[in-house]
Formats: sequence, C-alpha cells, structure tokens
Amino acid sequence: MLTNQEIETFLNLVTYKKLSKGDFFIKEGAICKEVAFVISGIFRSFYYSSTEEEVTYCFLSENSFITAYSSFITQTKTTESIQALTDIELYSISKNQLSKLEESSTNWLRLFKLFAEQEYINLEKRIFLLQKESAEKRYKELLNTHPDYLQSIPLSHLASYLGITQRHLSRIRRSVHN
Repeated sequence: MLTNQEIETFLNLVTYKKLSKGDFFIKEGAICKEVAFVISGIFRSFYYSSTEEEVTYCFLSENSFITAYSSFITQTKTTESIQALTDIELYSISKNQLSKLEESSTNWLRLFKLFAEQEYINLEKRIFLLQKESAEKRYKELLNTHPDYLQSIPLSHLASYLGITQRHLSRIRRSVHN
C-alpha cells in the first residue's frame, strides 16, 4: 500500500497534458521516454505492415495507461505510433521520474509489476481472440466491452483492429444489428 507521502510525491512528478484529435503521443522511429494515464479520449496504436498498410492493434481510452512499452523499457526506437482519435487529456510521467520512484520505495516496484502483469494479460487475450475467434465473434466482443468505440472510431481503424476489410466489417455489422 502506498503511503500518503508516496502518493503526494507521485502527484508532484506528473504533468497534465492535452492533445488534440490527430496528435501523436509517439511516432514510429522515436524513443519513448514517458508513460501516461489517460483521463479522457481515445488513442489508437498502429504500425505499418511490410506492404506499408497501417495495422491498428490497440485502442486505449480513459483509465488506461499508455506508452510504447518495448521502447520505453529498452530505450530503443519504437515501431509503433500512438495517435489521438479524439481530443485527449492525460497525466504523464517521464522514465527518469519513474526510476526515481522505484528507487525510493519497493511499494512502487510492486505497483509497476502489477501494471506490467495486467498489460501482459491484455496482450495475451488480444492474441487469443485474433487467433481463435471468428471476425464476427471479435466484433461482438468489441461491442460488449467497448460500445463507445463503435461510435467514436472510424470504420477503417475498427476493421484493421479486427483483422478484416471494411467491407467485411459492414457485412458483420448488418448481420449483428438485424
């Protein structure tokens, strides 16, 4: 359990930021030097395939942590881009500041370990969903867990996230909503 002093120290280290729709949290080729907590808005994480097509692999919205995790850990260039799909409000903290917190108390290490474990579980669920389930099942899962995404995110990004074409997504939407 974090003490009041530890929480106060953390709050003094974070920076409040606003991003506009279309702004990038990070672009491919940059080194990620921060992690953020999303207060409001929706981000999409994407990369470019070998054929230079954008592939959306993740959406992140309020109450989520956001970072280009591999780049953040290794301090190497990222292959992903994270872009605001809506206006965004977030709290950000730098890698250097997080390192100082980790050194100051094992409570922070425990907390960051929990976050890392949760990210792993989310990634595993995503992989299993893509590999085991039909496109219709993936769409229904998205509809159940994040119905707000279907109103806020362009169909091209949703189709990419689901691993299907926009045309296939339109057919699925018609069959599910009829």
